[in-house]
Amino acid sequence: QVQLVESGGGLVQAGGSMRLSCAASGRTFSDCHMGWFRQAPGKEREFVAAISCSLGRTAYVASVKGRFTISRDNVKNTVYLQMNSLKPDDTAVYYCAADYRRSPLSPLTTTPTEYDYWGQGTQVTVSS
Repeated sequence: QVQLVESGGGLVQAGGSMRLSCAASGRTFSDCHMGWFRQAPGKEREFVAAISCSLGRTAYVASVKGRFTISRDNVKNTVYLQMNSLKPDDTAVYYCAADYRRSPLSPLTTTPTEYDYWGQGTQVTVSS
């Protein structure tokens, strides 16, 4: 069983920065793609970013490109989401997710149902 624990959320003013972390345990971390999703009140869960197991491939939703950066440390079993130039529209609960089901060589996916494990989420609130 895989455990994912997010941290780093909180309240920030618009234009500010925040870094989220997600610590993983339970399986070999470098065997899985990792993703970040977010869900705002009354909205569906939305893909934010993903990173491949070990080759450094990344993907982002258009609304965060150039502002957010996903990275991972396979020694520390942690994935990060650096968020800069935050906007009130970025307010949501942020979740990290692990994709162990598909091959490490498979393309990154933006579909929540293709991720096997999820963290409990961390709230990010951006004030205007």
